[in-house]
Amino acid sequence: MQEWLLLHYDWLRALHIISVISWMAGMLYLPRLFVYHSESEIGSDKSETFKVMERKLLKIIINPGMGSSWLFGLGMLFANPGLLQGQGWMHAKLFLVLVLSAIHGILAKAVKKFERDENTKSSKYYRIINEVPAVLMILIVIFVVVEPF
Repeated sequence: MQEWLLLHYDWLRALHIISVISWMAGMLYLPRLFVYHSESEIGSDKSETFKVMERKLLKIIINPGMGSSWLFGLGMLFANPGLLQGQGWMHAKLFLVLVLSAIHGILAKAVKKFERDENTKSSKYYRIINEVPAVLMILIVIFVVVEPF
């Protein structure tokens, strides 16, 4: 299996990058929807529209993007385990991906709270949370491209 994955490593890498782009697009957009949703009146047409948008973004874009990012990323690590040996940048990257995955979980939980009209967070909170995936993305890309340590 490892040989086959190594033979198709470029495909794994391409699919990983496509998956990450999809995941990040949703992670950058969902908190912005929360900003506007938290400012809308519960039960209004606007609020109900945001519920549909948030649910579909999570289920159709973000969840599959995260799942396939992990799948293809782990496939690359399995194909080339040397990436984990003496590569501090890879360990840092994986740690940040775990943090990003935790943020994903927090956002998924918020979708459920909005769905039940139980959101207690302000638009200011979501404006701040909106920046977290962007900062993580920047650091992850720097670690992968520059390999600073």
